[in-house]
Amino acid sequence: MRWMWIDQIIDFAAGERMSAVKNVSLSEEHMHDHFPADARFQAEPVMPASLMIEGMAQTAGILVGAVNNFSEKVVLAKIARAELAAEVRPGGTIRYDAVIDRIDEAGAATSGTVSVRHPDTDEWNQIGHVDLMFSHVDHNMAGLDFPEENFVFSDNFKTILRSAGLESLADSAG
Repeated sequence: MRWMWIDQIIDFAAGERMSAVKNVSLSEEHMHDHFPADARFQAEPVMPASLMIEGMAQTAGILVGAVNNFSEKVVLAKIARAELAAEVRPGGTIRYDAVIDRIDEAGAATSGTVSVRHPDTDEWNQIGHVDLMFSHVDHNMAGLDFPEENFVFSDNFKTILRSAGLESLADSAG
């Protein structure tokens, strides 16, 4: 993954569930485009909903990939449901909680919740649901030419696994 939309894995139960967090900072370049000041309004930076969905996709994708020790190239195939009811501003922390609903040789279905914690509180407030479907590319697109290395799970991803104490998974990710 070229861009990581999670900062840390905080809970992992192999084949079942995973939780990850993202600290939203004004230093992130995309925050300045959503939404910049204009002649009528002051700047109001918010985390784009599309990037929150991608954060859930990365969380759930790692969970799905870990089932087979990252031997399959796991790609997002479908956003089955994405509902986000609140904006997240700089200083907030996003938590992604993903569970595997179904997995087989063709792919997986996951469901998850998105929560936010603002700097002035220790409470997590659920702000959405994201249900995703993943495809195992090696199985579903057999015969097509793909690079040998796993193009989804990069060195940045392995660093996140290692920092969560999941060295064996990071090592199996090639």
